[in-house]
Amino acid sequence: MSDEHDNLAPVAPLRETQASAADTPVITADSMEGVVVETSRFDNNGDGVVDPLFEEQPGEGESTDLIVIKDGDDGDEGEEHDGNGVLARIKRQTYADFLSTPTVTINVGDIENDGSVLSAHQAFLLRSPYLAGICSSYTHDVPASERVVNFPDEDLDAVGCFLQYLYTDEYSPRLVPNPQRPDDTILEALDPDLGVQKDLDGGHLLKHAKIYTLAEKLGMEELKTLAHAKIHKINSTAKGELEYARFVYANTPREDKTIRTPIATYWAHKSHVLRHEAEDEFRGMILEFPQFAYDMLSIVLDQKEKKNKDVHREEREGTEIMAPPGTAEKTRGSARKRPRTSSII
Repeated sequence: MSDEHDNLAPVAPLRETQASAADTPVITADSMEGVVVETSRFDNNGDGVVDPLFEEQPGEGESTDLIVIKDGDDGDEGEEHDGNGVLARIKRQTYADFLSTPTVTINVGDIENDGSVLSAHQAFLLRSPYLAGICSSYTHDVPASERVVNFPDEDLDAVGCFLQYLYTDEYSPRLVPNPQRPDDTILEALDPDLGVQKDLDGGHLLKHAKIYTLAEKLGMEELKTLAHAKIHKINSTAKGELEYARFVYANTPREDKTIRTPIATYWAHKSHVLRHEAEDEFRGMILEFPQFAYDMLSIVLDQKEKKNKDVHREEREGTEIMAPPGTAEKTRGSARKRPRTSSII
């Protein structure tokens, strides 16, 4: 396998591989189409896309497999080009190119005790900064037996969904259009005969929570966002919600408000009802994770404080009601649109 194949990566930083005839660096692209890059000095405005104004069709005699990126100004200080304003030539890659890269063995769990062995193409693994760091040591002469990544403590299904996402930008169950609300999405029913099932024991919530925490470890922000979006599409029970909350508070840092705050908010609003459905589990959750109780109580107190401020503001902004005949003063009302009417005749 060539050095060039070792450097192919769908969403990895640009890597210089070899010089063209004009001594302009040839860069491997980091997207399937070979046009989009993550961030680099060849990205004009830092949005991850090579601007169209900076792209030119290959010149006469140049391969159609190259995208020529020009600066537009041969005199810019600190930028390297070939004298004609060409900063780089990026090689277009096909999906087959990525599939032709070496495979990496992925051990999940304890291999000596019912662990699982998976594999994936190295180019796709480079989408993860964490795995890119591991794979950076794999030169073209490293045998397949030494290209190994170990996940001893990760969930097999979560790793499988992670790999599915690397290849397809989705994982099962997918988000699909809601037939009743065109502007919304729902999770697809994996069994059409059963339809979308209610999450009775929290298993569905835990599935996506485990993918979320794995994505955090691997530096996959977009996968975290996707997993979090799917969590909010699941209808679970009180016990299921508590199992999910327990996993999140045990496996995420206190600073991760993205996934913790919705949990605390949910229970702040529903605990007075739902705790009766899972009294023992609710008590155990509070005793095991005092931070959960603190987050929940903080939201309850914040809401009460806000409500009191709103009441006082309404009282201050209440309409002035004319005093009864014979009095010269005006009495401030209670923010009602109309004054109270006495029932005494």
